[in-house]
Amino acid sequence: MAEVNYSVERDLEEAQAMVDSLERYVRGNEIYGRAGSGGMFSMTQMPSLTLGALLMRLRRLQALRNTLTSEQQLQLDRMLTTNEDVHREWHEHYQAKLEREAISRLKAMSIFFEELRDNPKMATSSYQPEALRRTIAQVLHDEMKKLDLHVEHVENEMAAVDSRLRRWFSKGPFIWASALEAAYPADEYWWLYVQPKADRK
Repeated sequence: MAEVNYSVERDLEEAQAMVDSLERYVRGNEIYGRAGSGGMFSMTQMPSLTLGALLMRLRRLQALRNTLTSEQQLQLDRMLTTNEDVHREWHEHYQAKLEREAISRLKAMSIFFEELRDNPKMATSSYQPEALRRTIAQVLHDEMKKLDLHVEHVENEMAAVDSRLRRWFSKGPFIWASALEAAYPADEYWWLYVQPKADRK
């Protein structure tokens, strides 16, 4: 998982591939699109192109900006500008996808909770994808708030997910690569600082 074995170079390449396909994706109806890559990571599978996947990468690259080279910073700035331009030109399509994706990712976590009831040990082995879903949902929620969109539906789903997460997990060490810790403060992204509760094993 890229967040466990984090690479700034990979993050930049994935974000660039997403930005390059962003306008076509925003104009379409699907939530999970495809982005191609011809760079050094082209032999590995690219993550799905979604607004959440892109915004998550842009946000954390900005948070880690002082670790980027000047050339990487320029690349990031160009990607941020392209994202803003696409949003401005296709704002209705763009904004509609924010909520659709957030709800989709949060509801997808229900399968994890159902499986935990039958096999509590999955809390250790299968949590990483759920932490990513929850993180992307947060980024989408924050973007919606920034754009002054209604967030009640998303916040209700988030509250339900968080209640279930707290039943299974307690405070613990950061679960992703240490290089990302500066981009994800514990008070805001608490679900990235957890471990399974001992009495649930």
